[in-house]
Amino acid sequence: MRLILNILWLVLSGFWLFVSYMLAGIVLCILIVTIPWGIASFRIGLYALWPFGREIVAKPTAGVGSFLGNVVWVILAGWWLALEHILTGIALCITIIGIPLGIANFKLVPVSLMPLGKEVRDIRRGGPFDRTLAS
Repeated sequence: MRLILNILWLVLSGFWLFVSYMLAGIVLCILIVTIPWGIASFRIGLYALWPFGREIVAKPTAGVGSFLGNVVWVILAGWWLALEHILTGIALCITIIGIPLGIANFKLVPVSLMPLGKEVRDIRRGGPFDRTLAS
């Protein structure tokens, strides 16, 4: 099911969201001082390209620096990426097939506003093929 959702996502909105994040990352890396924000943009952009089966979690070591960095991020690129997620989510929710993808877009709005202090990791369901020999 994740594969089907990811393919639909890629075709309907994921590719253009990925391009937007990459464009923001390139611009932020060109400005030298904003390279950490560019790297965060690349990380979230890769997640926006293929999101199902992965999740974004807060880093336990994130602190005040991440918060202040996120304030700068909102000013530089976060607001228009969040707006893109909102508009794409509304457009996807018009059709029945697009509703799960629209909801996923709305879930990405907080991440697009505050990417620093977050990490992307795979979701492990603990199925029969996920067990190791030691367990």
